[in-house]
Amino acid sequence: MKIFINPGHAPEGIPDPGACNPYTGLQESEVVFCVGEKAADYLNAVGIETECLQSDSLEEVCSAANGSGAELFISIHCNSAGTADANGTETWACAGSAAGSQLAQCINNQIVDSLDTTDRGVKIATPGVNGLYVLTNTDMPAVLVELAFISNAEDVVLLTEQQDEFARAIARGVTDYMNESEEE
Repeated sequence: MKIFINPGHAPEGIPDPGACNPYTGLQESEVVFCVGEKAADYLNAVGIETECLQSDSLEEVCSAANGSGAELFISIHCNSAGTADANGTETWACAGSAAGSQLAQCINNQIVDSLDTTDRGVKIATPGVNGLYVLTNTDMPAVLVELAFISNAEDVVLLTEQQDEFARAIARGVTDYMNESEEE
């Protein structure tokens, strides 16, 4: 099994750091890079091969993922909203992908259960409607994980202080998915 991990946005936040917390200055690109690298380490430790790429070019990400031989794709992000009240975890899958939806549910469950975030559920991206580029342009089951809201005061503490726990939860979600897939 090989998994392609895409920490969202540009390396070191240049030119696009993604969402930023206006009070702490925390950048999405920093958080997701750390979580992605740690998740890869945990997956590698249990014998699952990974490849990570953080790039500002979505075309580059999808091309690299499609050429990597990976069987699953995970893009990692932090959510943000105009209201400071929005919080929690949600995970996206592409419409029509039962495997993607199953992987999304496994990862979402692990994050919510481990970090006690608000469960915003699994969301479905529909090509041509709300299709997220990396979900609709990769050839394997793909998910986009919104860890928590970088714009929320409680969530930003988790994103700052519990990056390792997010990474562990993603890795456990993958192994849950693999175990469920073997049972079918």
